Amino acid sequence: MNLRIARDYEALSRNAAQIIAGEIRRKPDLVLGLAAGNTPLGAYLELVRMHREENLDFSRVVLFNLDEYGPGKIFVQRFSDFLHRNFVNQVNVDKPNVHFLSFPSVSVQGYCRSFEELILKAGGIDLQILGIGRNGHIAFNEPGSTLDSRTRVVTLDRSGVSDSPHTDTAISMGVATIMESHRILLLASGSSKAEVLAKALEGPVTETIPASFLQRHRDLIVLADEAASSQLKNLKLAG
Repeated sequence: MNLRIARDYEALSRNAAQIIAGEIRRKPDLVLGLAAGNTPLGAYLELVRMHREENLDFSRVVLFNLDEYGPGKIFVQRFSDFLHRNFVNQVNVDKPNVHFLSFPSVSVQGYCRSFEELILKAGGIDLQILGIGRNGHIAFNEPGSTLDSRTRVVTLDRSGVSDSPHTDTAISMGVATIMESHRILLLASGSSKAEVLAKALEGPVTETIPASFLQRHRDLIVLADEAASSQLKNLKLAG
């Protein structure tokens, strides 16, 4: 595990973008796994800037996303819309290289299986970006998710959703799918993530905190700001 601590959210975002850009420059056809949400947003905006001002080329990059909300009784903000608006539509990604989850109306198992097959066909995910939920979820792998879980429809744990999406279901990469990524970049920002980050990285590996499975990954970079890393003890001492 490689722990890196940034001064604040702005520094975290710049550092995350530099890591991602470095991987793209090293491998122009990088297979990149995207997380939606406020934590990675700053990194995506910085990547857009790098594309416009530094000619960072996304033309051969292949994109997958982690998860998506299911249908709700009223309009639900889609993660795919968020990613397109803030990142994908702002850079020169080749549209056939964008593989985003959507909630299937029929043949759920077949759809999930085909998504897994797309990842395998692409050669696996080279770099997977992750956030961590306040209940320890990664993607929508809620507490109780197993290490061998695959892309599937899940029931949301209301305690882990900060803003009600008015839906109780989602589709998500599984823990096993995520763990097969060649490299993982876990981002954590803010004091609200300090306790769960410490439990995930320094506590026991347990299904109660799915993010704790990341301790077993062969190439994990943890990038946290000072607030989010404030309760880490052993890892800070080791660093």
